[in-house]
Amino acid sequence: MNLHRAYLSLCGFYSLLILIGIIALLAGGATLLALPQLVMGALGVVGLWGYFLKKGFMSPRMWRPFACLLGVAALAQLFLIFAASPSGVELTWLLTSAIFSLLLVVILYRYGDRDQALWASPEELEGGRVLGELLEAQHELTVEKQAEDRQATVRVQKAGNEYRASVVRQREAEVERFEERFTCPATLAFFIEKFTCISVRDFADKYTSEASPA
Repeated sequence: MNLHRAYLSLCGFYSLLILIGIIALLAGGATLLALPQLVMGALGVVGLWGYFLKKGFMSPRMWRPFACLLGVAALAQLFLIFAASPSGVELTWLLTSAIFSLLLVVILYRYGDRDQALWASPEELEGGRVLGELLEAQHELTVEKQAEDRQATVRVQKAGNEYRASVVRQREAEVERFEERFTCPATLAFFIEKFTCISVRDFADKYTSEASPA
């Protein structure tokens, strides 16, 4: 069994746990906490499948807060095990939920990192490809642009496997300077177009024309 199949088997195992929990709930062998545990578990399994299939489900902004919530819930359940003297059925639900939540917390926190190709749109992937090719030919890319009442300058560099974008934005008399680092070029393309008036096309137009013979 290769690593990818092992990951998919893990996803299948977690999905089976949710199915068993639903059957137990319908059969009456559950506790008052069973329904919220199953809802959170099912949502966590969706993220688990997304992480290993490299697919973006829902929004990346929700997964890290959800992972933190899942971690807090797991700790609370472990506390109840030692502090509340639960019955046999309650102990089974609490232990199962707490133990299997811990791995989900780690994976879902990683899944919520926006700096991954799985969260990029086709346009952002194409923009990342363009920027990556330009940075193979140029050590540094710089574009300055003014649009209506806004002006921006973006300088992009690549160091190893990391992309760095330095931005200067100006609106009327207000000037902002900030810098961000990324490992995924598609995220770099998203960042530039989201937070400045400059597009990837502006970089392509400038550096393609400079490379063309006179």
